[in-house]
Amino acid sequence: MKQQIPGPLVTIVLDGVGEIDRTEGNAVKLAHAPLYNHLRASSRFTTLLAHGKAVGLPSDADMGNSEVGHNALGSGQIYDQGAKLVNDAIESGAMFAGSVWRQLVDRVLRNDATLHFFGLLSDGNVHSHIDHLIAMLRRAASEGVTKARVHALLDGRDVGGTTAQIYLKQMEEVLAVLSEQGRDFRIASGGGRMTITMDRYEADWAMVERGWNHHVHGKGRTFPSALEALETLREETPGIIDQNLPGFVIADEQGPVGPMRDGDCVICFNFRGDRAIEMSRAFDEGDSFTYFDRGTKPDVLYAGMMQYDGDLPSPDHYLVGPPNITDTLTEFLVPEKVQMFAISETQKYGHVTYFWNGNRSGKVDERYETYMEIPSDRVSFDQRPWMKAAEITDALISALASGTYRYLRVNYANGDMVGHTGNLDAAITAMACLDIQLQRLLAAIKKANGVALITADHGNCDEMFELDKKTGQPKRETDGSIKPKTSHTLNRVPFIVYDPHGHVKGGLKDDPSFGIANIAATTVELLGFEAPKRWCPSLLV
Repeated sequence: MKQQIPGPLVTIVLDGVGEIDRTEGNAVKLAHAPLYNHLRASSRFTTLLAHGKAVGLPSDADMGNSEVGHNALGSGQIYDQGAKLVNDAIESGAMFAGSVWRQLVDRVLRNDATLHFFGLLSDGNVHSHIDHLIAMLRRAASEGVTKARVHALLDGRDVGGTTAQIYLKQMEEVLAVLSEQGRDFRIASGGGRMTITMDRYEADWAMVERGWNHHVHGKGRTFPSALEALETLREETPGIIDQNLPGFVIADEQGPVGPMRDGDCVICFNFRGDRAIEMSRAFDEGDSFTYFDRGTKPDVLYAGMMQYDGDLPSPDHYLVGPPNITDTLTEFLVPEKVQMFAISETQKYGHVTYFWNGNRSGKVDERYETYMEIPSDRVSFDQRPWMKAAEITDALISALASGTYRYLRVNYANGDMVGHTGNLDAAITAMACLDIQLQRLLAAIKKANGVALITADHGNCDEMFELDKKTGQPKRETDGSIKPKTSHTLNRVPFIVYDPHGHVKGGLKDDPSFGIANIAATTVELLGFEAPKRWCPSLLV
């Protein structure tokens, strides 16, 4: 049914805030958050799926992430996403029959050159999957490629914080087998994903510069093997987790084993775009690139696993096409002349804009959309767990007071970004800070005669400890300390209707199969419209 609330409607995304009954290691429950706990006890509280098939991922064992979560929130639909698209393209052989793969292999064979791969080396299935890399290495070998190099970014974020040795050993074993019969397949460089290469939203181009120097030029601290680099770097900084490890270069008696040369080809095997775009630009752009000095740029053919930005577009060449997301919430509201406001800090700004609008850069219509980015701090977020939540709230309160906007959306990044650090105390502080900002924001929504929909895109800070699958108890390090968890969770996420004036009629549907894609239809219903048939149905009874 159609309803039309008289005031503004605000969607509040508490990024990385999941729901689980367990208290131990759960920053959501351990925090002093009286308002949030009050809202959770209300009659219009439920939980929604935000992982696996509910957001277009291959299986329900796959954790959700901010990109696919905001695709679902912003489109009201479930599309096959990166990992599944790549899986299907590899299994069917379509990727290897495609023109870009053929160009890459043919060029390497013609030039007697090297095929390079760089990306996140893990099975986290959020940015990449090691199986995709292995499939490409094996295919390249079968097609006659004799020299390949892997530039391995270490995870410790979408997987356990100190698990890099698992993936490096697996990769070394695969490369050793492929190096038989006269081939030369080796790891050439690497480093933690939050130290080199994988910056996003142009927050820290120095990360990309460090990665460029390591991967492209072979410049950096050298080690005889990646495993030795891992062991040494961990010993030098006790307690460091993989994502924060410094970069390294592998060298033998002749020097670095894998600098990129004219005639080589390069593949980024990450399928997720946000942390691959900047390095892609460094490879593809000409003299207009000014973010750092690339030195002598080798003449290589570069391709991404997928198209990371469809509007730039970037990269110039890619192996698997992106999901074609159409009929988004913004595209629905623009013809209805609904004034919209979207805000977050840098770390999640792209999520409430680009990913929300179906992987579309820019605005659907300038006349009806206002975007605001609050610059993020360049520090480890456990040092400032409040992040920019207060500044975001300041801007939202002003936007509400202006009376200009009928629909507003916001992402508070604290639960996710602080959750990724593995620091439980900081995550508890982050949740307490969010509660204070919710108090301020909901008061402003009440004053504006509005309604809020409070939800999340996936879980994270709800599980800050690694759990033993057999016992359900926290895992322990060798020194007896609890092993921190830095990855997203498989937990459901909250959905709360805050309606201080009683504008919303009916309650919430109780359907365990519903997910965050159902929120878009709920949104347009509250704005007085009927949702498109292709969208997931509204959550309102």
